[in-house]
Amino acid sequence: MARRTPLKDMRNIGIIAHVDAGKTTTTERILYYTGRSYKIGEVHDGAATTDYMEQEQKRGITIQSAAVTVFWKDHQINVIDTPGHVDFTIEVNRSLRVLDGAVVVFDGVAGVEPQSETNWRLADNYNVPRMCYVNKMDRSGANFRRCVDMIVNRLGARPMILSLPIGSEDNFRGLIDLVTMKALVWFSDEKDAQWEEWEITDDLAAKLKIEVKEDLDILRDIPKYRQELIDTALEQDDAAMEAYLDSGEDPAVEVLRKCIRKGTVTGAFTPVIAGSSFKNKGVPQMLDAVVWYLPSPTDVEAIKVVDEEGEVVGERHCDDDEPFAALAFKVINNQFGALTFARVYSGVAQKGMTLLNSTRGKRERIGRMVEVYAKDTNAIEECRAGDIIAFVSLAETETGDTLCDPAHPVILERMKFPDPVISVSVEPKTKGDQEKLGAALGKMVRADPSLRLELDKETGQTILRGMGELHLEITIDRIRTEFGVEAVVGRPQVAYRETITSKIEHIYTHKKQTGGSGQFAEVKMIFEPQERGEGFKFVDAIVGGSVPREYIPAVGGGIEVQKEDGVLAGFPTVDFKATLIDGKYHDVDSSALAFEIAAKACFREAIRRANPVLLEPIMKVEVVTPENHLGDVIGDLNRRRGLILGQLERGMNLAVEAHVPLSEMFGFIGDLRSMTSGRATFTMEFSHYDPVPRNVADEVIASKAAA
Repeated sequence: MARRTPLKDMRNIGIIAHVDAGKTTTTERILYYTGRSYKIGEVHDGAATTDYMEQEQKRGITIQSAAVTVFWKDHQINVIDTPGHVDFTIEVNRSLRVLDGAVVVFDGVAGVEPQSETNWRLADNYNVPRMCYVNKMDRSGANFRRCVDMIVNRLGARPMILSLPIGSEDNFRGLIDLVTMKALVWFSDEKDAQWEEWEITDDLAAKLKIEVKEDLDILRDIPKYRQELIDTALEQDDAAMEAYLDSGEDPAVEVLRKCIRKGTVTGAFTPVIAGSSFKNKGVPQMLDAVVWYLPSPTDVEAIKVVDEEGEVVGERHCDDDEPFAALAFKVINNQFGALTFARVYSGVAQKGMTLLNSTRGKRERIGRMVEVYAKDTNAIEECRAGDIIAFVSLAETETGDTLCDPAHPVILERMKFPDPVISVSVEPKTKGDQEKLGAALGKMVRADPSLRLELDKETGQTILRGMGELHLEITIDRIRTEFGVEAVVGRPQVAYRETITSKIEHIYTHKKQTGGSGQFAEVKMIFEPQERGEGFKFVDAIVGGSVPREYIPAVGGGIEVQKEDGVLAGFPTVDFKATLIDGKYHDVDSSALAFEIAAKACFREAIRRANPVLLEPIMKVEVVTPENHLGDVIGDLNRRRGLILGQLERGMNLAVEAHVPLSEMFGFIGDLRSMTSGRATFTMEFSHYDPVPRNVADEVIASKAAA
């Protein structure tokens, strides 16, 4: 079966932004204008195509990234609409890992918001070329220039402005296309309204009744913006720059587009366009920019191939003729069973083939493959390099695994997932539901790598860990709606950690004699603190064979196990180094088990003398509030042991940035709504771990002991 779309005409893009910037509304317009949908579903009506889960429709937010395939001007665009809420950053993370480009949507009123910054950093990590779409230019308080300034100052980006808004707020009339130097004017907000192309003349503002000073200033500066675009674009092509300098004539549109594309793909700059998705202005122009400027699968770097330790050992190019390799980036459970989303990086796979899961060393037979259109699927016979598809009912494959040709095994570079910061206990409402709840939780954790499932050894409780209160709340709600299991949820628990503050040297001898051969092992170790966030490190400093080589891994393994059960309150011990410097062994009685036991005991005794302290997760919190409630908000954050970092203007409101312990943030949303009459909002993401104040630590340790 021949390739349907040439690789050069494919675009794999994500729509990313802060919550409520208009990602899903923009995606709905993309579906409509590309002919994929014949009506526009609105988020506020709970009818958006890509927000199909009950929880998404109920809350009016995107929770799970959704994939759709559309066609625009002979190009195939695979679009992934991602969540904007910080609790679901994992969805953006894994989507960006497999995408070639991204459209970053900004609220024209609020500008660059916290989750926009987080998503931008993720895109930087994965070297994803992107373009900016300044949305909501029709909203009261919209300010295009302020938004562009924030893109520079808060994201450190180099924007290239491709279109300017004509007017703003209620008088947003259209766009100035700086590439073609045409004015695109709309006279209706209807979805099928066609824009008119006007020449840019001095009386343009008067014709369209543009009277606000800021809007007039933008139109007055059109020549300046046009010159900046030409100068920046032509940096990408020496010959074009030379021709321009020699002739003094503006370069042709095709030359400019070619240069802009090159600069976008290499990350030299980021195109910026304006629009209003809700008022149906600018989305076709945004689609044109996706096709013209964002990369095809062959324009980006080849995917890295790694060994079992994660070290890069080669690369795999996006080509049908290379051996098959695909990365599973998401697993969901729906009415069709388990769907494993995969990005195909090379080769071709047909239905019925057997592929190797090289990450786990397991084979998977491909029974069914489908193209995904939000909640619907379309069966396909084969997939090729560049495709984003889903395999149905794979038994062994999880997020981050590589599927490849068994004759040419490779492991593709994996994704990194954040550690959960909050936990709840989960129990079934009835004893008969115990097994069903276990199976449902297992499927949810398999689908979402930012969830963790553990069994509390002391209480026997099942503990579910996640990224925030909303994350866990929605997970439990999905278990009810998708698996029909009611669960009883315990109060959220904070993921505390323990560490040491002093260097200590300690010897422990393990000796046991019970008839026949006994057990003997002696270890001499140094335990010392490391910088916050460096984790645990085991160092073998044995010289002269005082501990035989074959027993040293058992010492490291013993510490690895024992550090999970700290000496203060049983929380994992982090950020320390354990160095084995000496020891003794017995020819008959020593064994790996004996040295493991000695290492565990040495850890327990030494850590108590190394001034252990409790660490708590500190969250970066940003509260956006009307100015008249600023004092109340700052007072409440101080009461919660918050450290105020600063204040910023955010449209008509003020944003307060602070570091606040997670343990103090429970119930904050209710208090915030109460003190601001529901007008303030906040976002929260994990920042770092810090020592807990003594009085609070004593309470935590006492409550843990009493549990």
